Amino acid sequence: MAVKSAVRWGVRHGLAQVAIKKGAKRGDAHGRLVTGGSGIDPHPIYDEMRAKGPVVMGAFAMVTARHGVISEILKSDDFGAGLPLEALPRPLAAIGKWARDPRNPGPVDPPSLLVIDGVDHMRLRKLVSRAFTARAVEAIGTDIETVASELLDRLAREHPGGGRVDLVTEYAHLLPVQIIAKILGVPLAMQDQLLAWGDDLAASLDIGLPYRQFRRSEKALSELNDWLREHCAQLRRNPGDDLLSRVVLAGQDDGTELRDQELTALAGLVLAAGFETTVNLIGNGAVLLFEHPEQLEILRADPSLWRNAVEETLRFDSPVQNTARHAVRDTTVEGVPISRHVLVALMLAGANRDPAVFTDPHTFDVTRANAKDHLAFSAGPHYCLGAALARMEGEIGLRKLFDRFPDLAADGPARRRPTRLLHGWASVPVRLGSAVAAAA
Repeated sequence: MAVKSAVRWGVRHGLAQVAIKKGAKRGDAHGRLVTGGSGIDPHPIYDEMRAKGPVVMGAFAMVTARHGVISEILKSDDFGAGLPLEALPRPLAAIGKWARDPRNPGPVDPPSLLVIDGVDHMRLRKLVSRAFTARAVEAIGTDIETVASELLDRLAREHPGGGRVDLVTEYAHLLPVQIIAKILGVPLAMQDQLLAWGDDLAASLDIGLPYRQFRRSEKALSELNDWLREHCAQLRRNPGDDLLSRVVLAGQDDGTELRDQELTALAGLVLAAGFETTVNLIGNGAVLLFEHPEQLEILRADPSLWRNAVEETLRFDSPVQNTARHAVRDTTVEGVPISRHVLVALMLAGANRDPAVFTDPHTFDVTRANAKDHLAFSAGPHYCLGAALARMEGEIGLRKLFDRFPDLAADGPARRRPTRLLHGWASVPVRLGSAVAAAA
């Protein structure tokens, strides 16, 4: 097992790490972006990428930060999700297949929805899509309001003098994990464990992970999958009124129910994706409003703008910075030839500040008319299933937070998460100030 794990790391991260470091030494923008860590401002590098051309060669893949190009690739049948082993040189592909752990597929391994296409993707996506339609999410709105109020009540009760707290660990983390746990029928007592697994698994989405960190993420994945298998087995015996129960039971009458591996991968992805993006959205939004108090005053004068403020937060400080696609056939994008199996890194956050689409793109403006034209939730067949849920949680979570604590203010430096693909804050110290009485 240890040998195969080391080989998996080498194929997935070790070789990329070598290419990235070489690229960074040559001054390559993509290499500098990856090696710069989570503390750097990536947007000057995205601007540089965009200025060099529609699609340019990076440290180990082609890259683009242009809105129109990324939108085209995400919607094109010429590109597939992720990078299959078959796209690697034949010896590497053979080694990678030998080292696979079929019992514990990760978020970037088949049958994860993130990396499969076509009929299989549509079949799995259809099973969960009903739970995340606008109508279904609207029905969850009352639950979001209730959970947010309970968390804010607790903060007011435990800090009657409006003391110092960490906004991420005591609010932004807890709101989305409680909602997704309810949607999936996960016991609330599991929330701390889910957050711990989520933190370790989030790192696995980055490229060029150090081996020790890769091992931690694999351990978390194995523990989560073991728990999910047992949880799904319990739901088969005693289903509830939740999404996961419906998915577990789907197809039993006609023999088309999901295989255990598909079920575990689907449940794990929905569970993690259901709170990771929203944690970052709430944290990013709060920090932006601390940094731009004039924008907060605009929202207080016109609360109807909170929904647009969430869109502008998604655009300006995107919780998911990038994704990737591989060419399934020789093709051309904006006059640039791209050969079959070539990987293209799509800088979503760069697209979201493309001056060709957004006027004065480096300005945070909650009244921006076309804020919703961002690509923070991707586009095309892999458009984020949880987008409507994340938007609603972000809007309710931020609005209620600043309404309940009108004097809320930053109280010390915030600290970024160490992940690069998932972009958010690990810690945001704040001073609560006086709390407004809870609504009856």
